Amino acid sequence: MWRDLFSRSVVKIDLQPVGDEPFRSSSLVHVLPDVTIRSSSASAAIVHRTRPLVADGDDNFVLAVMRHGRMMASQNDREVTIESGGAYLWSNATTGMSHNPTAMDLLTLSFSRRSLGAIVADVDAMLMRPLPAQTEALRLLTGYIDILQSKKAPMPADLCALSSGHIHDLAAMALGATRDAAEMATKGGVRAARLLAIKADILAGLTRPGLSVDAIAARHGVSPRHIRDLFGGEATTFTDFVREHRLRRAYRMLSDRTVQLPVSEVALSCGFGDLSYFNHSFRRRFGATPSDIRAGAGRDNGKS
Repeated sequence: MWRDLFSRSVVKIDLQPVGDEPFRSSSLVHVLPDVTIRSSSASAAIVHRTRPLVADGDDNFVLAVMRHGRMMASQNDREVTIESGGAYLWSNATTGMSHNPTAMDLLTLSFSRRSLGAIVADVDAMLMRPLPAQTEALRLLTGYIDILQSKKAPMPADLCALSSGHIHDLAAMALGATRDAAEMATKGGVRAARLLAIKADILAGLTRPGLSVDAIAARHGVSPRHIRDLFGGEATTFTDFVREHRLRRAYRMLSDRTVQLPVSEVALSCGFGDLSYFNHSFRRRFGATPSDIRAGAGRDNGKS
């Protein structure tokens, strides 16, 4: 059923499980303008793009990024092997095969020939050429996809179009963008993906004592000035972003009757080392003191 209903009908491939383990496969698919994102997990298998399937007229390019595992692929007398972190470009216009000898996690991005061909310097020359693991462009691309796929609510059409543009920019940088496309990508997709990655890093470590622009810059391999410029493009600062999200965290904790920590410990757990500064910032942001918010939550819970 999986082979007939999904593999052959949706992704237009013929799949043959191999080995003794039970067949297993799952996919998460997001469709954006001119790009389809598929994150899949599968047991060992051999996949063919056969001549009857090629007859469907689909000439899309597929950028395959190996998350975990190993894959050997061949097409047009070219062979490539990729392992975790590596990637290669495939064409749906011709026959070919791939083989993952063990279970794998794979990210594929399907682009129209028109859209990718316009921004990659020589896209056909990049077919079946291994892309090194963990290049900056690939790292930013996979990180950007992770953030997009973590969102549960559907995105409005304008954000779908913007995200598609960013993904095209990052893919072009990984494959070899034209001069004009590289310049646009640096201002668009690369910049957006780097800022998203930095914001995600900040939010994951709001309580870290050493959270600073210098520490974040070192972790992402950029200068502190570049990070300040990225936030400046959104009319804010690194410091303002950190403070805002620490305050939001504190507000949620103070509004939660199950959190019994003193206000001073709430402030400390949210990354504020100075209680006076926390109280002043909190009141300025929410128009009430931390104690007011906690008391209000207690009254509301009492009424319910």
